[in-house]
Amino acid sequence: MTKSLSTRIFIGLFSGLILGSIIQYFLADIGFFSGTIVELASGAGTMFVNMIMMLVVPLVFVSIVCGVCELKDLNSFGRLGGKTFGFYIINTLVAIFAALGVALLLAPGKGVDMSSGGGVDIVATELPNLVDLIVSIVPSNPISAFGSGNMLQVIFMALLLGGVIKSLGEAAQSAVSGFQVANKIMMKLISVVMQLAPIGVFALMLKLGATLEAAIFGSVVEYLVLIIGLLLLWIFVVYPFAVGLFTQTSAKEFRAKTREQILFSLSTASSNATIPVTMRTLTEKLGVNRSVAGFGVPLGATMNMGGVSIYITIAIFFVANAFGAPISMEQLPALLFSIFLLSVGAGGVPGGGMVMIGVLIHQMGLPIEAFAIVAALDRLIDMVLTSCNVVGDTAVLTIVNETEKDADAKLAPAQTQVQAQV
Repeated sequence: MTKSLSTRIFIGLFSGLILGSIIQYFLADIGFFSGTIVELASGAGTMFVNMIMMLVVPLVFVSIVCGVCELKDLNSFGRLGGKTFGFYIINTLVAIFAALGVALLLAPGKGVDMSSGGGVDIVATELPNLVDLIVSIVPSNPISAFGSGNMLQVIFMALLLGGVIKSLGEAAQSAVSGFQVANKIMMKLISVVMQLAPIGVFALMLKLGATLEAAIFGSVVEYLVLIIGLLLLWIFVVYPFAVGLFTQTSAKEFRAKTREQILFSLSTASSNATIPVTMRTLTEKLGVNRSVAGFGVPLGATMNMGGVSIYITIAIFFVANAFGAPISMEQLPALLFSIFLLSVGAGGVPGGGMVMIGVLIHQMGLPIEAFAIVAALDRLIDMVLTSCNVVGDTAVLTIVNETEKDADAKLAPAQTQVQAQV
């Protein structure tokens, strides 16, 4: 087969969506198509995502340990960690304030009466506490952290182990070699699973096309277009422009090299499931150092949620306006802080943004019926916002990698001078 993997994923994505739509609108009365075929597609898509998710936790753990061990020294680890974390925070804040500006300017949902919609109950959940979020990073049970897939805890353990191994130097060289071999094994497993991506994407999109209720889009089309338009602007304009401005990679080149990543994330709607593709995009296509990618990608899938930030901000303004409870200027500071915490805590799984919007709807005293609108449109939006999240990871880490090159270049003459004096 001569077609590239990204081309095959593209074909699988659209052929699945088209076939699913045909089933919904023309073959819905035939049980074999609307029942059996859709159920088989759902099962196949779920198996594919589960195969990816099965590899995510060990891949994250091994890649971070390897990334730390491959750093030149622990000082560079502190520098790299600080820059990556800082850039992710800046990216999230910029996305929130940009979405806020658009929401205040266009007032989505204003003049729309949604008060007669059907009710959907959501579970009352407290807004996350920043101190509790930080405290929970340290696991009391490492096995439980791995079993539950708690990425922040897995990242903490990997950073701690990698740092200790690095500090032992030659005495722990056998451990470094073992993790390097494990990393090669994980990457090979990912390559094998990725060959099934076109089939998995086809199945996922067939299920989506066969179950979406298009009629519900009529009254909220502006809301839908606004969010998706803003997300696409971030994916194809803002992030490529930032990369072109701060690195040697042009905006056009960045768009071309992230195409496979965008298509894959569209189908899975999961930042975590897209981690392997993001890693390969960074290291093989954009030339990012493996230590930068190994440390930054898992962290980004957990906390770099520019797309989720945009989604939550626009959605909460829409439902507030549509249900006759517009957000006042006095409420904005607390709302923005809550959106920031919720974006970081949304996680890299499908539907994470919708859950966080449900939390805000409950906490702000908005009508529970509002959640029905969010839930109905979430799957379509979730696809695009996941692409925005993962492309944001790639853009930030490409820029971080460029700053690391600059730091190494500045450090080299100083080291040469010291050696000459000795």
